[in-house]
Amino acid sequence: MKTEGTDGLERFTSPGKGRGLRSTKHFKVGDLLLSCPAYAYVLTVSERGGHCEFCFTRKEGLSKCGKCKKAFYCNVDCQKGDWSMHKLECSAMCAYGDNWSPSETVRLTARIIAKQKMQTERSASEKLLLVREFEAHLKELDNEKREMNQTDIAALHYFYSKHLDFPDHAALTVLLAQVNCNGFTIEDEELSHLGSAVFPDVALMNHSCCPNVIVTYKGIIAEVRAVQEICPGEEIFTSYIDLLYPTEDRNDRLRDSYFFTCDCRECATKAKDKEKMKVCKLGTPPEPEAIQVPPSELLEMCELSLDRMGSIFEDTNVYMLHMMYQAMGVCLYLEDWDGAMSYGEKIIKPYSMHYPAYSLNVASMYLKLGRLYLGLEKKSMGIKALKKALAIMEVAHGKDHHYVAEIKQEIELQK
Repeated sequence: MKTEGTDGLERFTSPGKGRGLRSTKHFKVGDLLLSCPAYAYVLTVSERGGHCEFCFTRKEGLSKCGKCKKAFYCNVDCQKGDWSMHKLECSAMCAYGDNWSPSETVRLTARIIAKQKMQTERSASEKLLLVREFEAHLKELDNEKREMNQTDIAALHYFYSKHLDFPDHAALTVLLAQVNCNGFTIEDEELSHLGSAVFPDVALMNHSCCPNVIVTYKGIIAEVRAVQEICPGEEIFTSYIDLLYPTEDRNDRLRDSYFFTCDCRECATKAKDKEKMKVCKLGTPPEPEAIQVPPSELLEMCELSLDRMGSIFEDTNVYMLHMMYQAMGVCLYLEDWDGAMSYGEKIIKPYSMHYPAYSLNVASMYLKLGRLYLGLEKKSMGIKALKKALAIMEVAHGKDHHYVAEIKQEIELQK
């Protein structure tokens, strides 16, 4: 383990958790622990044309595939680099047209099968853990998840049978379960979904609701950085889920997706639950009226829901915050910039209390607010919000990340 990003780490058996990753040296806040290229990945369909299919670079003027005209690349080198994977889909997209509709999980699984056929030796993504060693948790799957797996297997055969030699049905069932349990969502600086990937060495880390590292992405490379000081011998923990919610809710999500209950310090003490679930002092309970709003009137529905919820919950309550976030998203979609700004201002302080230090959720909200302020000609407020986002991202992403450089440039342009 002498390569960059793996020195100072070792795989070990974590008591009560199975495999894990621990430190063999001291890491300071912001230090890079691990840099792992994706073993296999796919760009989400909605981002085609805005990001390179091969390296995920975001830029204008990308060149499209001359055959399918649906995949876009920085240049000829990127197109050639992606051909071994893109060819699985290129002619099929031409043949199926608008009926080409495999899920992102199916697309990713097809690429893993192709990669395993082409590369039989250990890859640069598997210094510590092989894809074949991923947990599948087949025995824990309920009937609904089993049926979804079988639907995905059918889609694999339907969309990819001309270009892939599949393993047998049992092996496909295991692989899909492994992908569902170990896959990662690649996101941009505002936490918008860019694609899906598997990063084997990153998947070795166990979960904690008090994580000491954070995972960010530089194109198709996952980077793991310390958000707490880490001493030799300490286990490395990341978070598998959104940490905004109270203990029981978090553990429901962990049991449903990852089949375990967390026993970290935060779950044991439930220290933040009281503030996260804060309710108003009620006199007469509100009448239980049903809210009936046409589906198209999304903003009105959010506002009516918030109105009703506000008679029970404080603004710091996580379910109020969840609804405010939805309302902010609708405002952004409707280009109601003042409305989006108003919701963002209500969200940011509770987010800063509920989330751990150096949270990407907090950083992305400061980014959204900063850009809204600048668009609304509130220059000083915009710069202040962008600087707060930057302070978090310099630790979480590293000072040399292109997202950090872009935000610094945004700030510089305001001077």
